[in-house]
Amino acid sequence: MKISDYTYDLPDERIAQFPPEVRGSSRLLVLDKVSGSITHHHYYDLHEFIEPGDLVILNDTRVIKARLLAVNANGQPRELLLLEEHAGSDPYKRRVMYRGAIHKDEQLSVGKTKITISDILDGGLAIITSEHDLLTLAELTGKVPLPPYMRRDATKNDTERYQTVFANLPGSVAAPTASLNFTHELEKKIIAMGGKIAYLTLHVGLGTFLPIRADNIEDHIMHSEYFEIPKSTVMAIRQAKNSGRKILAVGTTVARTLEYVAKSQNSPLLRVKPLTDEENVISGEANIFIYPGYEFKIVDTLLTNFHAPKSTVLMLTAAFAGWPNLEKAYKTAIQEKYAFLSYGDSMLIK
Repeated sequence: MKISDYTYDLPDERIAQFPPEVRGSSRLLVLDKVSGSITHHHYYDLHEFIEPGDLVILNDTRVIKARLLAVNANGQPRELLLLEEHAGSDPYKRRVMYRGAIHKDEQLSVGKTKITISDILDGGLAIITSEHDLLTLAELTGKVPLPPYMRRDATKNDTERYQTVFANLPGSVAAPTASLNFTHELEKKIIAMGGKIAYLTLHVGLGTFLPIRADNIEDHIMHSEYFEIPKSTVMAIRQAKNSGRKILAVGTTVARTLEYVAKSQNSPLLRVKPLTDEENVISGEANIFIYPGYEFKIVDTLLTNFHAPKSTVLMLTAAFAGWPNLEKAYKTAIQEKYAFLSYGDSMLIK
């Protein structure tokens, strides 16, 4: 299976550089994956596609200010991007992506704080240590980690808009973008329609935003990302499935988390017997790579953004919609001048 068979040309002018002026006002392309039909709506219309008893699941991770601007002993600028939170992460030690020449045991300064390069890894990664809590340092001095294709520095507005309105547990270095336009008003509309809302956490990192560099899709190595699913969400999923209602995953991060847990033997999402005390929170490291040919076990409907060519999230979406349907939808979106990528418009695949 070649990556060249599952890609498309994305014009630069279609890449959103800023969020919509009003959160929730973005456009929504609705794709019926059975018939292939396409209709056009707005994100705030999402509740119209919810039936009583349907379950909407959101990722409540919080994006950290992961971009650290440092200088070396000669005053030369260096950039460090803290990577996502994992279970048992050492607050004083973390993997980073780096920009600029660095070497092992070198000291960099982030403001008045000293950072030591403990090790240099492959793929433009390194390990840093500090005497100060790195997440606290990031919150105090870091910048919002906007994706490089935005080609601009983060503004004060990005601090609010590159974060969901329900963000809770800090740990992501990229936003769960499909829910950036989700609002409290939309939540009320969904509940009024008889829908239900639940949350899980997946800290977005390398597994989500690294491109596929292998020519053969199957050769791509997926990085793991830490997740938690609370008991209340597990029980809501069981109830929806047992009553024949649909699970709407808001974003590929939610879809990947659910499908990762579902693939295990005796999965707590699918079995009948009660959860054990140890299963009050289902947690782990999700490294599932979903591409065309995969059969979804939990997700019935997917709300997602328009993704970059040769990305793992594009592969997941192609697996869910079917590549011919998705390719047609993307061509339509480009013709209709939809906005793509993180701050862009969205697609509902049903």
